[in-house]
Amino acid sequence: MFAGYALVAAAALLWGFIGPLSKFAFQAGMSPLEVAFWRAMMAWVLYAVHAWRLSRMKVDACDLPWVAGFGVVCIFGLFASYVLAVRAGGAALASVLLYTAPAWVALLAWKILKERLTPVTVAAVAVTILGVAGVSLGDGANGAAGAGGSMNLAAIALGLLSGITYALYYIFGKAFLNRYATPTVFLYALPVGGACMLPFFSFEPHPLSAWAACVALAVCCTYGAYSLYYAGLRRIEASRAAVIATLEPVVSALLAFSFFGERFTALGYAGSALILTAVIMTIVAARR
Repeated sequence: MFAGYALVAAAALLWGFIGPLSKFAFQAGMSPLEVAFWRAMMAWVLYAVHAWRLSRMKVDACDLPWVAGFGVVCIFGLFASYVLAVRAGGAALASVLLYTAPAWVALLAWKILKERLTPVTVAAVAVTILGVAGVSLGDGANGAAGAGGSMNLAAIALGLLSGITYALYYIFGKAFLNRYATPTVFLYALPVGGACMLPFFSFEPHPLSAWAACVALAVCCTYGAYSLYYAGLRRIEASRAAVIATLEPVVSALLAFSFFGERFTALGYAGSALILTAVIMTIVAARR
């Protein structure tokens, strides 16, 4: 069991590097959407090899529109909104707002999948809203907010959008794609998401540091992190794995502070704590 916890913790550690690595690529002159594109397409190579080795490369024709929709909404939507949130508000703020996803899952599952909203789930959604308000009124992370430290509405909106598109992973998976292995879905969805990003940037030469950041994002933070996470899930309960995964925003915040000097105000830290508390409340309610 200890191995399962260690594997999930390692995955969360790698996910925590997404924001800081993206910022390194930005500083090297690569645009956010180009970073998202190369992350998707480099990871696609790894998933393609994985699907081929599993001999699970086929998707039924009737499911192809749903896989393509997953690529547009969840790959393009999440990868793009997250890196744009990192650029607009910093890695720490983006990672915290990404973890509004469980609240969005509860609301979307109630609306789309007709799942029941329990009192604990409703309370978790309310706590999430309070947390977002705290982060917003706390002016996000210093150095990434608007001029004079004013609240960066674009960063908040993009961070919330990343949380919504992350939540839609669950909706697509449960409603349409639960018959396929993860490498099979990503084999088809990643190129669709990558294609959606093409109109928003132009290919230009970049220094080696930018390419190194993209390779690390694809190999370590995407393919590697998901592989570790699912290996951990084979050893421990999903609810416990999800709680451990909340290490991600903590790791991202620590890295953002260490490398870029990002930090929240007291109200921002309180809001971040509320969001993570809501995540744990949602997971505990689901487990029960």
